[in-house]
Amino acid sequence: MNQEKYYRLLKETFASRERVATELINLEAILHLPKGTEHFLSDVHGEFEAFDHVLRNGSGSVKEKLQEYLALEPIEENELATLIYYPQQKLTQVKTIHSTSDLPTWYEQKIILLVKMITFSSKKYTRSKVRKALPERFRYIIEELLTETQKDQEKAFYVHDIIKKIIQLGQADELIEDLATTIQRLVVDHLHVVGDIYDRGPAPDAIMDRLLTYHSVDIQWGNHDIVWMAAMAGSKLSLMNLIRICARYGNLDILEERYGVSIRSLVDYSRKHYTVSDPFLPKLTGNETCNVSEKETLALVQEATAILQFKLEGQLIHRRPEFKMNHRKVLESIDADEMTIVLDGKTYPLQDFQAPTVDWNEPVSLTAEEEQLITQLMHNFQSSERLKRHMDFLIEKGSMYLCYNHNLLIHGCIPLHENGDFKSLRIDQCHYSGKELLDFFDRQVRASYNQPHVHEDLATDILWYLWTGECSSLFGKNAMTTFERYYIKDKKTHVEKKNAYYHLRDQEQICQEILQAFHLPIDGHIINGHTPVKEKNGENPVKANGRMLVIDGGFAKSYQKETGIAGYTLLSNSYGLQLVAHQPFTSVTEAVQTGTDIISTRRLVEKVTHRKTVKETNIGRKIVDEIADLTYLYDHFDRIN
Repeated sequence: MNQEKYYRLLKETFASRERVATELINLEAILHLPKGTEHFLSDVHGEFEAFDHVLRNGSGSVKEKLQEYLALEPIEENELATLIYYPQQKLTQVKTIHSTSDLPTWYEQKIILLVKMITFSSKKYTRSKVRKALPERFRYIIEELLTETQKDQEKAFYVHDIIKKIIQLGQADELIEDLATTIQRLVVDHLHVVGDIYDRGPAPDAIMDRLLTYHSVDIQWGNHDIVWMAAMAGSKLSLMNLIRICARYGNLDILEERYGVSIRSLVDYSRKHYTVSDPFLPKLTGNETCNVSEKETLALVQEATAILQFKLEGQLIHRRPEFKMNHRKVLESIDADEMTIVLDGKTYPLQDFQAPTVDWNEPVSLTAEEEQLITQLMHNFQSSERLKRHMDFLIEKGSMYLCYNHNLLIHGCIPLHENGDFKSLRIDQCHYSGKELLDFFDRQVRASYNQPHVHEDLATDILWYLWTGECSSLFGKNAMTTFERYYIKDKKTHVEKKNAYYHLRDQEQICQEILQAFHLPIDGHIINGHTPVKEKNGENPVKANGRMLVIDGGFAKSYQKETGIAGYTLLSNSYGLQLVAHQPFTSVTEAVQTGTDIISTRRLVEKVTHRKTVKETNIGRKIVDEIADLTYLYDHFDRIN
């Protein structure tokens, strides 16, 4: 669009010089407000209850704000905090404690406190932003209460009468719910999810539903998210891997019950060809209700999809020599008579290996039955409207990385050589490394997703490479040893050597070079997920003199024995950065009944020398550009026609 046309359109939005002036004054004022609080989470792996609680309490930000306010009011904080976190559940409990005659007084006290908390929490925002944060159904009422509760006692009767009428009409519960969610929204301005929403835990779909309604969010794709996106994009190999992982963690109900994806034909196929093998028994946390028959079905499905995965991966390796994955032709490396496999020149015996549908003359070929089965499973998967809505959201809000407020957000790694140079991937005579590599991956993800009925093009195969390739920024290892862990006893073969990034990221200079490659200042930060920080072994999530922050601390229950905690989150506000370590979440019921919260330990990572303003953020830079355009419009208003 040429400049002349752009300014004519801008003039249509601001039809008078006075309106331009008003907007200029408003934008200039916004620039000098304190920046909003950013909330960073990573590797939530389907653990909805813990994720939801951390969202509701803002990793302790809500209670911190409450404590600041209640320093002025002699009120018990836990009850009010629980009401803010879980208004529906708390109101149900309150009605069993208070008599009908006492409830109106309780309602009025709590409504006034919540209104005052909104006022206190919204001090750094414009009235316009606060108004937009208010739920539609009670917007007018809440605005009145916000205005009048700040005034002298002469209007106390007016406020009392409003609340009294709300209670009489039976709308007090709904109003309290809206007030509580407004506080949650105002305390945290923006949410970053640094990858891995899916796999291991039981409710990634509930997490996605929650994110769909969240007021401001971005996502950096994790390796487990990519598998689900790849399956929706048409990767049959990724679909087999996805089903295998669901079976491994006892989560096939996510597909069948929550997403409505029928896998009946796969269950029948598995029972027809396989017998139960111990290495494929599901890994359960102990909270699942799973009988012997269900465990056996999970084991059969897991092994059947594993063999289908190895077949399809073998085909991809032949199709894509540029991926340099010949060492992963596992089925073709097997001596079927001796039941051994040759890996890196060494022969290993196979244990519990069964492959009844493998033709050893063409080990990676599918049978006609398998071709039909996989085609049907792909159709069922891609036909799920709810799943498609969730994957669309990941595409819309997600990316391989994000540069935001001087920080680089990335789930996995930036592939490096041992000397710290960027490692490159060569595709079609082009070399990609560093930022260019991640930009290339991002383009391929979107290209594949836009062609879901194309199954074996480069873009779709790249999605699998992101799961398992040596130069993948989401994998970051030399090989994925899924086959070895199932079938080879020698645990030396199970080792997956990490990319040099994972030890070089301890060095401040390396982190600064990465930041510069992404056009970020060297005093910024790299915010990383993907690799659980083993705090119980003394590992520090803050590395490279504060330039590197690793926030995967074990939301997934399967990791908590290794990490010793239940996840890290990060908060960035106008005063600096705080890392928050969380202990395991028990349940919503206990939180409501006893007023307990997740026990969290805060650690100051960085304190700024001056309070950061909106002007110093990504949003501020956009506003500065808007001001420049509006200033030009104001100065040349009469000449633009």
